[in-house]
Amino acid sequence: MFTRTRYQQGCLTTETRKTGPDVWVYLWREYDAKGVRRQRKLVVGTVEKYRSESAAQKAVAAMRAEINSGSDERACRPLTLEQVIGHYETKELFRKAYSTREAYQDYINRWIKPRWGKCRLAEVKAVAVEEWLASLPLAEGTKAKIRNIMSALFTHAMRYEFTDKNPIQLVRQGAKRQRVPEVLTIEELKAAMTQLEQPYSSMVAILAVAGLRRSELFALKWSDIDFEAKEIHLSRGIVHQVVGNMKTEASQKPVSMEPELAALLSAWKSQTTYSKPDDWVFASPESKGTQPYWPENVLRRHIRPALKRAGIQKAVGYHTFRHSLATVLKANGEDVKTVQEILRHANSRITLDIYTQAVTPAKRQAQQKVLHMILPQSSQPETEATGS
Repeated sequence: MFTRTRYQQGCLTTETRKTGPDVWVYLWREYDAKGVRRQRKLVVGTVEKYRSESAAQKAVAAMRAEINSGSDERACRPLTLEQVIGHYETKELFRKAYSTREAYQDYINRWIKPRWGKCRLAEVKAVAVEEWLASLPLAEGTKAKIRNIMSALFTHAMRYEFTDKNPIQLVRQGAKRQRVPEVLTIEELKAAMTQLEQPYSSMVAILAVAGLRRSELFALKWSDIDFEAKEIHLSRGIVHQVVGNMKTEASQKPVSMEPELAALLSAWKSQTTYSKPDDWVFASPESKGTQPYWPENVLRRHIRPALKRAGIQKAVGYHTFRHSLATVLKANGEDVKTVQEILRHANSRITLDIYTQAVTPAKRQAQQKVLHMILPQSSQPETEATGS
């Protein structure tokens, strides 16, 4: 709803937003570069900031004088997305975890800024963005992340009153995945394991059975592996060889480690030169153990070639194993809470906290099923003839 008070030059209104307090908006008309008379809009501030119409009028008086003189940068030169990006980087992006910050910065610099940086906010329309995303040679998951970042930029602009509405809101609400993420079947996982040697077989086993993220896998130290309790403790992540915090509180929950997986890791520990408690589990020989392997090199030089040797032509990344684990667990008939616990999803944290102890046996049993299905028989430890 609008309430309108007319002025000799332009008008002052209040406008209701879907979220947050109402705002005072100043409207006026001016000629563009083509000589077309167009309406312009400028957010003066919230009704909480200017609690009376007279207070808003005082703020508008200065704006009107500047607009009439043609010197108001905000009116004559509307904000561009590049300007919002700069403000977002200094005010908000730096607060995110290092891994998230690096990923966002890469998407912004590589894709968003080159295409949309010089565009005014009002020029960034949902249809145009969707057409642009469809033309990019990227996976649907990556496109979704870019879409979310653009939505975050416009939300940031709204928060700091750069603009009065979010032109890209429909992009986020109307976005649909065109295809489901790639997953590996049990047969494909098993075939891949036969083509891998240490330490890459251990890496893939942890990814496929424990559902670790890439940043978590390469941040593991031997002190995190509790062979006696059969658990993996997560306390850090690493991206571009920079150690940072975990993504969420739920990510730090212990991960079950079945005897088969423990045996595989124990075998690797006996082979590696770097087996002290504070050494990286997957320490790189090239750095003399000071850093873990580079994930990109492992994927490109070892994991993907092994998949090709196994006859698998799918586009596989580290997150593929996490998707595959969720699919296999569901196919095995595991209950939803067990799957949520294994994947450590933060958006179900309250429910997961309630069921943490109750589902631990179920988690171990679920992971054991997957391990028995994908590990070659020669890699599985022999069970003792007599129990204690």
